[in-house]
Amino acid sequence: MDSSALVINNLTKTYSNGHKALHGIDLEIQHGDFFALLGPNGAGKSTTIGIITSLIKKTSGDISIYGIDIDKNFVKAKTYIGLVPQEINFNTFEPISEIITNQAGYYGLSRKIAIPESEKLLKKLGLWEKRDQFSRNLSGGMQRRLMVARALIHQPKLLILDEPTAGADVEVRRLMWDYLKLLNDNGTTIILTTHYLEEAENLCKNIAIIDDGKILENSSMKNFLGQLKNEKFILYTENLISEDFSLDNKYFKVLDENTIEVSVSTESNINFLIQELSSQGIKVKSLKNKTSRLEELFMRLVDKNDK
Repeated sequence: MDSSALVINNLTKTYSNGHKALHGIDLEIQHGDFFALLGPNGAGKSTTIGIITSLIKKTSGDISIYGIDIDKNFVKAKTYIGLVPQEINFNTFEPISEIITNQAGYYGLSRKIAIPESEKLLKKLGLWEKRDQFSRNLSGGMQRRLMVARALIHQPKLLILDEPTAGADVEVRRLMWDYLKLLNDNGTTIILTTHYLEEAENLCKNIAIIDDGKILENSSMKNFLGQLKNEKFILYTENLISEDFSLDNKYFKVLDENTIEVSVSTESNINFLIQELSSQGIKVKSLKNKTSRLEELFMRLVDKNDK
């Protein structure tokens, strides 16, 4: 099996209205990766996914999936792909179990194989007790999970998730995260697009950031986050902050009499800051990051590209 799950070379897309959505992008994703493809609205993420899955026709360039050129043998290439699109697109008047087993039929799986596989997926995703209900009666979070189950019924090697937890509550998102981690640990390559940057930071090993149809960043998540030199924290104190409060060699802002915003070098230990405050008689009750590390770097990169 090819070690590269996906290879994209010089991919372009120009729509009939003249809008150039992709400007010759290159991307390679290895088998077993959990890869974040991030970008603002209109950046080219959905166009790229649409071309990979044959929903959109490319203008030029080459794409191969596990060594299969999609122009030469897409029938074979698509058997490697499972897609969870942004929009709910199943028959809402069809029972859940039928949605999954019918999807299996599109990939040539017999019902004898599909029914037990469907049962396993629905149980893992917390949908088994709803199996005989019409899908329109599901909550938004359950519909999202059903989309994942449908994409996995033919056991694809490459799972593409386009905003899979959009609109889902925290509990559903955590359940999905745990299941996706398990899938990836068991060898499924995953490509994730999301506007929840915390999601990408927690799940993904590598990252590409796309804006205006160009790849701005393509690196490991660790190396990308390592570019951040300072982090901003919000500290909540038990006692009141005096008017003459100060910190040595640190940017800070007193937000109110019990709240301070502080910028801390990523190379330093937050405990030293807490000790410095303690030496001034200020006890920290709790603290949090002002923004996630990924969010801060993402916004800097996109803002720079827009100038």
